[in-house]
Amino acid sequence: MDIKNYEFWFVTGSQFLYGEEQLKSVAADAEDIVNKLNESGKLPYKVVFKGVMTTAEGITKFMKEANYNDNVAGVMTWMHTFSPAKNWIRGTKLLQKPLLHLATKYLNKIPYDTIDFDYMNLNQSAHGDREYAYINARLQKHNKIVYGFWGDEEVQEEIADWQNVAVAYNESFNIKIVRFGDTMRNVAVTEGDKVEAQMYLGWTVDYWPVSDLVEYVNGISEEEIDAAYKDLASRYEMVQGDNTKEHYEHSVRYQLREYLGLKKFMDEKGYTGFTTNFEDLHGLEELPGLAAQLLMRDGYGFGAEGDWKSAGMDRLLKIAADNVATAFMEDYTLDLRPGHQAILGSHMLEVDPTIASDKPRVEVHPLDIGGKDDPARLVFTGREGKAVDVTLSYFNDGYKVIGYSVDCHKPEAETPHLPVAKQLWTPTVGLKEGAERWMHAGGGHHTILSFSLKPQQIKDLFGMLDVKVDFIE
Repeated sequence: MDIKNYEFWFVTGSQFLYGEEQLKSVAADAEDIVNKLNESGKLPYKVVFKGVMTTAEGITKFMKEANYNDNVAGVMTWMHTFSPAKNWIRGTKLLQKPLLHLATKYLNKIPYDTIDFDYMNLNQSAHGDREYAYINARLQKHNKIVYGFWGDEEVQEEIADWQNVAVAYNESFNIKIVRFGDTMRNVAVTEGDKVEAQMYLGWTVDYWPVSDLVEYVNGISEEEIDAAYKDLASRYEMVQGDNTKEHYEHSVRYQLREYLGLKKFMDEKGYTGFTTNFEDLHGLEELPGLAAQLLMRDGYGFGAEGDWKSAGMDRLLKIAADNVATAFMEDYTLDLRPGHQAILGSHMLEVDPTIASDKPRVEVHPLDIGGKDDPARLVFTGREGKAVDVTLSYFNDGYKVIGYSVDCHKPEAETPHLPVAKQLWTPTVGLKEGAERWMHAGGGHHTILSFSLKPQQIKDLFGMLDVKVDFIE
């Protein structure tokens, strides 16, 4: 799923007291920074220099233009020289896009031998950035501050991380989740206020009866399934196992029928994520397993048992991570032995193959829930590395993101009698502390696991959305 090729607008703050020549130097330095940031290859999105701002009127006009240009994902600012922050109040109050304050200096050293007042008039970010930051703090803009020399790799990486979540912020208001069936009966943690989700997160959450989906699924042609089967076999290992050839191929082909039907339904109606519920499958032969996995691979969000909050989170974090190693997950079972303490993450079918460390296998096995035919699914092993694991919970006072840093490992052994994809992880703070703090915070069992995103990106993204974050680290 393609994301718009966004850009970020960059402006520099100053004032008239220094004179026209100094302002020309300010503009030249700022433009040089922007050009070199773009040339660095570190930033995922282009930065566009929009000039030097010296008046409240000019700043306000600029911010309005940024708001209403759909190609602009956010604004970047820098106070090269001293800019009286009252000039920024009106425009900053009006800004509805993510804001990054780059607190930097054009030169990374102090020229002790030559420094004079002319130099100082052009290099006053040390106090200009503080004057400007004060007003943002007072306006409670929840803006990002990146501090350090603009030419350093770590600073550029911070900007890049922020750009990715700023784009996710903008795209969050385009997320549309379709629910086929309601949430699983009597389950609490998957519930939430859909109106508040749209107010704060921008998500539209709609219900459609399964019968409407069935029409799309049944309308997929055999030729379309043939092409999808060929593509599937070129990507994954086809494992017939104990099934007859006919049974195996029928199950796989039906999952591809569901995949194509779901995709067509969502694409026609503008949805970017979906939920299913094994308690509501009337008219379908199988619970979507492989079908859901392939759609997640393609970038659609997914939540099981009607969990639309996880579907929205899945889609949102996939955007921020460019759909790299970011997956719907569930706390499946536990290893509580000393020295082995870990959570085995999985789901009964629907685990995203973007986290696979080996070539996924297309297998067909019975499913002891839902009362439908044996579904095909991708079976694979997760990967090693550091990741974040997050969930979205709803409380009387609104939404809260709960998450922690985790150390991920491959499962210690195969599970020949449990044919599911699986990932092992342990909270960085330890299983006992991590699990206790997670549960005290009210975090659920459905999560989004990402090897691509960092804790700070989670905090930045939901800070932009004005959603509380309880991150355990």
